[in-house]
Amino acid sequence: MYEDKTLVCKECGNEFVFTSGEQEFYAEKGFVNEPQRCKDCRAARKAAARGPREMHDAVCASCGAECKVPFEPKNDRPVYCSECFAKLNEQAE
Repeated sequence: MYEDKTLVCKECGNEFVFTSGEQEFYAEKGFVNEPQRCKDCRAARKAAARGPREMHDAVCASCGAECKVPFEPKNDRPVYCSECFAKLNEQAE
């Protein structure tokens, strides 16, 4: 029913593909306009609207390394650096 379309980003001028799957999603959600920006420009706009992320200093509960996390650490829950957090997620799977 839908076919991939090549569109031009109004922000950067680069071409991007509006896939048939994305078109179907837009139709299901009731969106009537096609996207005007490529994925990278949409992401940049969202990030700019959100503003900079506040980072907090922490010490990893596993390896003891100092790290920064995007939330305020609490004493009742352990905080892990990126590497230890990834290792814990791998073990859980």
